[in-house]
Amino acid sequence: MKAIVVGGGAWGSAFAHLLRGRGHEVTLATRATIDDAPYEDVEFVVLAVPSSSFAEALGHVRGDAPILSLVKGLDPATGDRLSTLVRDRPVAVLSGPNHAEEVVEGLPGASVIACEDESLALWLQDAITSLVFRIYVNPDLIGVELCGAAKNVIGLAAGGVDGLNLGDNAKAAIVTRGLAEMSRLGEACGAEPETFAGLAGMGDLIVTCWHPTGRNRRAGELIARGASPDEARAQIGQAVEGLTTAPILCELSRRIGVELPIAEGVCAVLAGMQLDELLASLMGRRATAE
Repeated sequence: MKAIVVGGGAWGSAFAHLLRGRGHEVTLATRATIDDAPYEDVEFVVLAVPSSSFAEALGHVRGDAPILSLVKGLDPATGDRLSTLVRDRPVAVLSGPNHAEEVVEGLPGASVIACEDESLALWLQDAITSLVFRIYVNPDLIGVELCGAAKNVIGLAAGGVDGLNLGDNAKAAIVTRGLAEMSRLGEACGAEPETFAGLAGMGDLIVTCWHPTGRNRRAGELIARGASPDEARAQIGQAVEGLTTAPILCELSRRIGVELPIAEGVCAVLAGMQLDELLASLMGRRATAE
């Protein structure tokens, strides 16, 4: 089987490696070669670019092969889910706890493919699943995409807890209440609650908030220790999706009337609020039932 992976970053390169391990013929297209890739001759095209580049990259993809998106974010221009930008062909989304370096090392992992077309999801599952990378399918495209976007914002908050040395109790509280925020937002947008307890939700949130090299967790840690968002991004040297997604996610929540106090707190810090002030505001909120 032939495929194109658009995006030469860590995850795009790792996914190309994964597909080659399954015996597929893979073309890795970067910004310099995106227009020269053989789109008309492949069975599917994978997009593994920053969310801010998704629409632009999509515009270069010719032919009618299905799109598999690996991108965890929202469209910065519209606030829409990225799959909704794909209008001329079938689209599926892969998400879950899938740190690129562990995939390259051949360590075992699992992810979920979401698609409204069950036959396409099953076909991709068969094409990608291996002894070290297990794929599950899920028809809840809305939920899986929102999980991928929102968990990065909670990852920033978890990194802030690490940067302030507030301990594991505080971090567990942030992660747990963060998952509740993700679920609340998802349900309001029409997602299935069960999705947030699965690989794309809880699974990805756990690894995002604890993995030592996770970009979003690391960015939150650096910001808590005094770096600006731009300085944190520069020090990490790669796209930090949570920094892009946080204001878009908060705008979405306000538009649909869903309260996201942790995400709003992240946005406030990115806008200049001091972390000790944020901590006091979160801990001083009116006590409610879980």
